[in-house]
Amino acid sequence: MARRIAASVVVLIAVLLGVVAVPLGLITAGHDTRSFRDETVNSATMLANVAEEKLSDHIKGPAMTRGIIRLRGGGDQVSVYDQAGHWVAGTRARPAIPPGGIGRTLNRLTPVTRQAGGRLLVLAPVLTDEGNATVGAVALSRPTGPLDHRIAVLWVLLGAVSAAGFLAAAAVAAALARWVSRPLSALEAAARRLGNGALDTRAPVGGGPSEVRRLATNFNTMAGRLETLVVSHQAMMADVSHQLRTPLAALRLRLDVLAQDCEEPVAVELAGAQEEIARLSRLVDGLLAVARAEQVVAEPVPVPVDVVIRDRTTAWRPAAEERNVALSVAAPGPVRATIGEGQLEQILDNLLANALDAVPPGGNIRVSASAAGRSAQVVIADDGPGMTPQQQHTAFRRFSSATPGGTGLGLAIVDRLVTSNGGSAELSDTPGGGLTVTLRLPSASGRRSRTP
Repeated sequence: MARRIAASVVVLIAVLLGVVAVPLGLITAGHDTRSFRDETVNSATMLANVAEEKLSDHIKGPAMTRGIIRLRGGGDQVSVYDQAGHWVAGTRARPAIPPGGIGRTLNRLTPVTRQAGGRLLVLAPVLTDEGNATVGAVALSRPTGPLDHRIAVLWVLLGAVSAAGFLAAAAVAAALARWVSRPLSALEAAARRLGNGALDTRAPVGGGPSEVRRLATNFNTMAGRLETLVVSHQAMMADVSHQLRTPLAALRLRLDVLAQDCEEPVAVELAGAQEEIARLSRLVDGLLAVARAEQVVAEPVPVPVDVVIRDRTTAWRPAAEERNVALSVAAPGPVRATIGEGQLEQILDNLLANALDAVPPGGNIRVSASAAGRSAQVVIADDGPGMTPQQQHTAFRRFSSATPGGTGLGLAIVDRLVTSNGGSAELSDTPGGGLTVTLRLPSASGRRSRTP
């Protein structure tokens, strides 16, 4: 962000300098060029006026000679021609006149300018007193070196001023960018740490624009309230776990004692009560597991998905063989995903347990993993009774179960763990009958690493 702000300001200043400096240089250079040309034309015209007395009236005077000497002292080359085109007076070094130039000048009433070879040539006609006829011509050649030097100095000064302004603007832009981006970067880092589970994280509020300071203050307020809420929720769940499990265990022991010395009809009722207590215990454990899945914000780490699914299917294969269910794995190549440590194992355990409960003897469960673009895909497919579209729509909700006697929390735990890591879980029908669970997790190669 700092680079973008600095680059934007620098580009804007560069455009402004270009819009101002270049036209200014062109206008000034053009003005100097016109002034140089006008001054040269005026010098040639003045000499032509002085030469008119000699060429028209044949008056011998020192005025023309003094004018030629003065122009020669400035480095000019001067020649005066009569009406026949013969040279009359001038400097030792004569101007370079194009062929026919004197003849064309004698037929004009206004001066002609021509620039070539680093000199400006002016051919001015010598007019009579009435100004309607020519009696000669004056050729004045003046070097353009001083003009070129002034224009070069002008561009150098403009370039130096523009460069200094550009460097100053770059320094100001860099300072401005740092002033704005540093508190935002600190706020972004604080948000990342808070998202990774460091609930005591707070953002600095001492620098940057007032809007950023207000944002940091509001972030700290939000973080404080979130920390209080999560801590109180964790404490409540711990209290609920303790307060519920203790009386349930005591009630179960009392029922066991009563079942030892009672008659068979009463023992059957007591066994049913014990089953309900066991179901209630499983429900409490499931609620606690869901709460932990919602609260945990584990730092994602690269996980070898193919290795994990082979390990978990190996662990569950004895249970599958006991129920006469075929459990197979398909992972043709290495697949890596980013997920909290130990969470993929918990997800697979819940899904395999649900599948084994649903698939009848002689059924099949297939687990596969593959890389799909920027995601790692894990598929658990079975050929059990499956789910209706309505059951699939509500399967990830708490207490929604398609299996009689189930708590309806296994898929809820799976959904919380997958989505908290930036992935997704979908249910679909298996071709030929059954249920397919498709998990998509961020790939380890397509996700930026994060610092806790």
